[in-house]
Amino acid sequence: MLSDTKASPAPPPEKPAEPGRLTRLFLSLADVASFVGRFFREAFLPPYEFGEIVRQCYEVGYRSLLLISTTGFITGIVFTNQSRPSLSEFGATSWLPSLIAIAIVRALGPLVTALIAAGKVGSSIGAELGSMNVTEQIDAMEVSGTDPFKFLVVSRVLATSFTIPILTFYTIFVALIGAFINVNANEQTSFPSFMQEVFGAVTFLDIFASLFKSVFFGFTIGIVGCYKGFHSSKGTEGVGKAANAAVVTSMFLIFIEELLALQIISALRGS
Repeated sequence: MLSDTKASPAPPPEKPAEPGRLTRLFLSLADVASFVGRFFREAFLPPYEFGEIVRQCYEVGYRSLLLISTTGFITGIVFTNQSRPSLSEFGATSWLPSLIAIAIVRALGPLVTALIAAGKVGSSIGAELGSMNVTEQIDAMEVSGTDPFKFLVVSRVLATSFTIPILTFYTIFVALIGAFINVNANEQTSFPSFMQEVFGAVTFLDIFASLFKSVFFGFTIGIVGCYKGFHSSKGTEGVGKAANAAVVTSMFLIFIEELLALQIISALRGS
């Protein structure tokens, strides 16, 4: 005899549990590590995109030159004006060129250049790759037989790593010119005397440290901009988020790297 009762409906399938915040953090770090590791693998394997690297060096360097020049020149003048009253209290204004040289070469030159480049270059890379991701141009490159990672990411990261150190020493030079103009106008110091004080205060370790930091700053700007652009969400809103995230993350990491470099260089200088 058949039962009149209806069979109860099957329970709905359970939704998979979403990963927690800590899990998402570790997954993101693993994704970043994989992205960086892929860059180092692709950078040393042929074919090499020399033409694209040169073009990106032009984009990063030449087009940032006016902004870098203005910022470096103003930095030299402003820092000189801010330092003069403190030294005047002790009658030590003759130490002004040495103080300026140490501050600009050790910290201000690399840091100012990296922050300006992070705002201009990092946002540009993030927005460009983000828009290419949204419009599926990256997928089209894979279909056409071009390696988009090597062409887009490796070339841009190498360009920033090569160009930011050059821009850093250019910023240092321009900042010292601005500082000399200020010192000459107030203390009537001649250019040979000013440069003699500058080179007397700067050591080889200071120059090497600035070069070392600038390479890492450039690498950080390039890799962060490319990562954010490559992993941008779909839609026009994702392009803006990629550009903004590239700038904010690059600046944050630059300050962390500056802090770590300071500890390492201080230890070397103390030894």
